[in-house]
Amino acid sequence: MAEPTVASENPKYHRESRRQGRGRKVSDNQAQAVAKFLRVPPRKARFVIDEVRGLYVQEALAFLNFIPNRAADHIGKVVTSAASNGVNNHNLRLTNLKIVEARVDEGPRMKRMQPRAQGRAYAILKRTCHITITVEDVPRAAKPRKLGARAAAARAARVTAATATENND
Repeated sequence: MAEPTVASENPKYHRESRRQGRGRKVSDNQAQAVAKFLRVPPRKARFVIDEVRGLYVQEALAFLNFIPNRAADHIGKVVTSAASNGVNNHNLRLTNLKIVEARVDEGPRMKRMQPRAQGRAYAILKRTCHITITVEDVPRAAKPRKLGARAAAARAARVTAATATENND
């Protein structure tokens, strides 16, 4: 009778068991895209991604096209990739895709040295980031029409005038 293998006896078993839980699982109505090792500082990318989080994909792409920021180009590519994954792999509708998760994680830093006076050297950190976008198929709700103050007053006047003519007849 064979005993179950232990991780210390078989290193391959240990690697296979580690791979099973790797990655974030998305539900059936979600799709995800990740861009890693982008040469954009995470802080600058977070400024852009905070504005995009919660928008529908088409609105987010239109918004990103007009931002004069290098991070916006990379984020637009990841949003497009996540939307394409949803349409092609999960059969989701493009018009209903909404960004439910947008995350910027810090990647490795490239360390460079800047020569300074009297033989000194200053360290320069060139930061990188990982961008993760998750989109979900969320049907759009019909927006109720908002009326301005003048339009609401005009509507109220028409309603009162119509009820007054009905009462006179």
